[in-house]
Amino acid sequence: MYSDVANPGMFGPNIGVWKIMLDPQPASGPTSITISCNTTEGASQKIQLKDVLFGDVWVCSGQSNMQFPVKKAYNATAELKASSQYTNVRVMTISRDNTATPLYDIRNITLPWSLPSPSSLGGTDYFSAVCWFFGRDLYDAYGVPIGLVESAWGGTRIQVWSPPDVIDKCGDAAKTSKQMVNQTTEEAAHDLMGLKTPKPPTASSQLWNAMIHPLLNMTIKGAIWYQGEQNTGRPDSYKCLFPNMIASWRDKWHAGSNGQTNPVFPFGFVQLCTSTRPEISNIGGFPVLRWHQTTDYGYAPNPAMPNVFMATALDLPDLQSTISPVHPRDKQDVGLRLSLAARGIAYGEESLVYQGPFPTKITVDESQLTILVMYDNISSDHIKLVGASGFEVCCSFQDTCQANDVWLPLPVISLTNIYAITLSYDCLMAKPVALRYLWRDYPCTFKDCTVYTEKNNLPALPFVLPLN
Repeated sequence: MYSDVANPGMFGPNIGVWKIMLDPQPASGPTSITISCNTTEGASQKIQLKDVLFGDVWVCSGQSNMQFPVKKAYNATAELKASSQYTNVRVMTISRDNTATPLYDIRNITLPWSLPSPSSLGGTDYFSAVCWFFGRDLYDAYGVPIGLVESAWGGTRIQVWSPPDVIDKCGDAAKTSKQMVNQTTEEAAHDLMGLKTPKPPTASSQLWNAMIHPLLNMTIKGAIWYQGEQNTGRPDSYKCLFPNMIASWRDKWHAGSNGQTNPVFPFGFVQLCTSTRPEISNIGGFPVLRWHQTTDYGYAPNPAMPNVFMATALDLPDLQSTISPVHPRDKQDVGLRLSLAARGIAYGEESLVYQGPFPTKITVDESQLTILVMYDNISSDHIKLVGASGFEVCCSFQDTCQANDVWLPLPVISLTNIYAITLSYDCLMAKPVALRYLWRDYPCTFKDCTVYTEKNNLPALPFVLPLN
């Protein structure tokens, strides 16, 4: 990565495109690279790349919660001031742009490769808070130079970031139209953030063409993604679109970087927080979208999403946010949770608690009218109880939960052991056939869901699972 090119246009407009590939280098820098050539007239010319670092480049993409700038996050003044000490981190913001056909190169850059500082991170339209906190925390963990590329646009659906082959694979339900998208809330929120950007495009693949495709010749370590709110109105197609978008990005990035980018590069995402008008009782599109973000496994990585890591934000609501509750200001915890997950998956750090617990076994005791929920111990950590129960049971006279069956809230009787809790139920004459957890647009107040890890205070993941 570099932040300065001496005489970038000296070779003239008609020379064409050229590329130099270096062998993998150890983490190091800053340094300079000089490129020399002889013209057809025999004159020697040089380009010098200054302030070059060798390290890990991460691309940060998605909609407004990824676009959300550092200057609007909690403790922004202190965070911006402290950023200047990270002299081995570089940041860049791609300008919002859309096209009907793929671009070879970026047409406009809002923020070129820059040192982090109050001015570079605190501009009118940059830099992504989630991206910055994620990269900063990775640098704190390893001391390896980090490059962060923000390529995000608020109010956008996953379809506009997906290559055409993904749209074709996922069928008509995945295709977009202007009638399917309501941008009003996102646009109002952008005004509050001071991001008076053009209306987001709605046609499929337009942002893939203009804001991702031109980056494919860049060798990257991985990508992080914060998107999905705009798809909660019609969440069902996300189960197909998301894993196939990840796979397509990987294939094309590997090819575009001449094999230097891992063909299964690490891909991280944020499981959504809450909606624009959160109510405890509301079950809208958010629970389904969160579930589909994991291709209905409830956790990541999983068999359908290898080398994918997840940070959940469902317990970080901010109802007093001046930028609408759909945009919580606590981006530090989101970045931290993403960096923990990246350390566990992308960097293979062992014995690290990087994800909240997920049930591995659920046992119904009909004689005692109890349900025992056993959580995984993959993270080698104990669980703890914090808030009121978010568990519900479906009571039915059928073997599976029906549309007209009732979901009843369940009290937690006890923390049965360091990996299990016991719930009490009463289905009267019916039987318990399914169990769900945190199945609400707004499932709990700030860091007050029911089950957490002892280490790192990570919330248990939401789920809906059969009991037979």
